[in-house]
Amino acid sequence: MADEEKASGPLAWIKTAKEKIRAFAYRGEPQRSEPPRVGVALAGGFARGIAHIGVLRVLREAGIPIDYVAGTSVGALIGAAFCGGASLEEMAKIGAVTTFADFGRWTPSWLGLATNQRLEKFLARFTPVRTFEELQTPLAIATTDIIDGVTVYYSHGDIIPPLRGSCAYPGLFVPIQHENRTLVDGFLTAPVPIEGVLLLGADIVIAVYLESGNIEQPRTMTDILSRSFNIMQRHADFAWRAQADITIEPDVKQFVWDDFTRTPDMVAAGELAALHALPQIRAALRGEKRDSAAGGNLSPAILK
Repeated sequence: MADEEKASGPLAWIKTAKEKIRAFAYRGEPQRSEPPRVGVALAGGFARGIAHIGVLRVLREAGIPIDYVAGTSVGALIGAAFCGGASLEEMAKIGAVTTFADFGRWTPSWLGLATNQRLEKFLARFTPVRTFEELQTPLAIATTDIIDGVTVYYSHGDIIPPLRGSCAYPGLFVPIQHENRTLVDGFLTAPVPIEGVLLLGADIVIAVYLESGNIEQPRTMTDILSRSFNIMQRHADFAWRAQADITIEPDVKQFVWDDFTRTPDMVAAGELAALHALPQIRAALRGEKRDSAAGGNLSPAILK
């Protein structure tokens, strides 16, 4: 594992520092012709995360480079599969027949109702990759240290423990013990993991946010947990928006947390939202990027 790199204050300095260094280094000289490095930050959202497949498909077909990926919760799972070389078409095919039993097993305890240990075999259905170093595209997985209350990003070593931690929805899944930390869903502190791609080195950040909706009465305890966190999300600090150069928001509010059978509809929602964002993305690649580093304070984070 790499040494810990702590960002003890607002992370807007990551972008501004890079820009100042470049300005100083190339003062009086022609600017480099290197293309900007693009990072895609994938939000959490249970089954709604299948919309990420549609977004990634449109970016791929449009020739938009994806140099870095960061993921929270289901965004981490989609990110790990994508960065591990999985076919987007195969991901959508598997998503359509996915059930809770594919990644979770009911094991009621004082710490949670289920374990997500099966995520290891589930990821293996998409890619044989087991470590970050084997990935084709650099990835950062966002987790929350529930003891210290900070975001911990993992980008080196074994993928499975951070992935399980990032997907350990509090109250539903048992927390993951990893490297002397107690990890739960990255959604708590990094609903959209902007810091992850910035810390990896992205110049342009594309955020994919999945807003949930409450379209019916809760059916189970899991529904209650999900609705509770959705309400908190709506009232949370959306500082990440100020740090994203482009925000893609698929319309997935009509889908519930376990709507895997509606995979084609969610993929289509992701495709439609990404198509609408393409002009902004191409403008950013041409250097017409807005000054997003001026506002918005991100939470303290740790990169490992």
